[in-house]
Amino acid sequence: MPRWKPLPEELDPEIRDFAEQMRRLVDRSGLSLSSLADRTGYSKTSWERYLGGRLLPPQGAISALAEVTDTDVRHLATLWELAERAWSRAEMRHDMTMEAIRIAQAREALEAAEAKAADSKAAGSKAAAAGRKRPKNAAARPTPAEPPPPGTVPFGAARPEAPGGFPAREPRPAAPRPAATASGPPPAPWAGQPATAATRPVPREASRPSGGRRAAMLLVGGLCALGVVAGGFFFLGLPGGGDEAAAEPTPPPSPTAPALPEGVKCTGADCSGEDPELMGCGGQYAATTSDAMIGTAYVEVRYSEVCEAAWARIGAARPGDTVTITTDGGDEAAEDLGDSTEGYTMMVAAGDPESVQICVERAGAVQGCTLR
Repeated sequence: MPRWKPLPEELDPEIRDFAEQMRRLVDRSGLSLSSLADRTGYSKTSWERYLGGRLLPPQGAISALAEVTDTDVRHLATLWELAERAWSRAEMRHDMTMEAIRIAQAREALEAAEAKAADSKAAGSKAAAAGRKRPKNAAARPTPAEPPPPGTVPFGAARPEAPGGFPAREPRPAAPRPAATASGPPPAPWAGQPATAATRPVPREASRPSGGRRAAMLLVGGLCALGVVAGGFFFLGLPGGGDEAAAEPTPPPSPTAPALPEGVKCTGADCSGEDPELMGCGGQYAATTSDAMIGTAYVEVRYSEVCEAAWARIGAARPGDTVTITTDGGDEAAEDLGDSTEGYTMMVAAGDPESVQICVERAGAVQGCTLR
């Protein structure tokens, strides 16, 4: 039974070569996955993913693998760098594919909604046209005759006879009662009807106001106008009233800060001195922009365009080494490795990854620096 499972067919060639190289080193050393996990400090499950091509190992795992297999870490670090760039390209292609799928789904949903709205509009137009259409035999229907008014005899019908053989006289309808008009007094009451207060004509002089009432009304109107004028002067005299209030400039709206991706907690100067992993600037939002070998140590500049910050990462160093990253503006971050052989610094704000420099010190003496 083979020791390793076949690598996924969709792997990038550079990632496949790196995974196969790690498998050859493990086979040559004769270590099992359990022994490899014990000697490197990384779990057995992690090594299964690294060697199976399902996860790219970190720089520390590569340095530990080179140490336990007696391999030159520089060659292995070069292969790891190529695999990391291929892994970033694969993640970018995956993100673009998922974005294209979401765009296609959104377009299909909009087209379906527009088609449904057009069908509903067409159905409503048909219903309205059917309601306006009249039947063809509507004009041929006879109009029902109005019944004759009460007390009349249709033409040709026999009139009722009064006693003595004469035709009976038709009753005369009662004359309507005249209504009062707005231009004059109401008409006189009918004969025989007593005059009441409602029907009695009112003298024209009684409806006109007297001179005293007219003077009082003019006085009240003048007082109201005076109150309005005084209120206007009082309002214009207040601080900030009238034209002064209208002349005050409206403060411009404050600019809103751009929204950061989910998980990213800082950007620019706010990231100085912060851990890139804790602030969400690493992982998919970071990339290695440059690398170099300083002595036996492998150093690289890690830069996050989203966070606008950079930090230094070192591997295969000696215990006690110190790695420092400095910007053109004087911002600096250093990390003392102590008993470890790898590590990374805190972040420094950098608008351009080319404006930073990495130096490695050992026992207080500078071993070397990268070029800006």
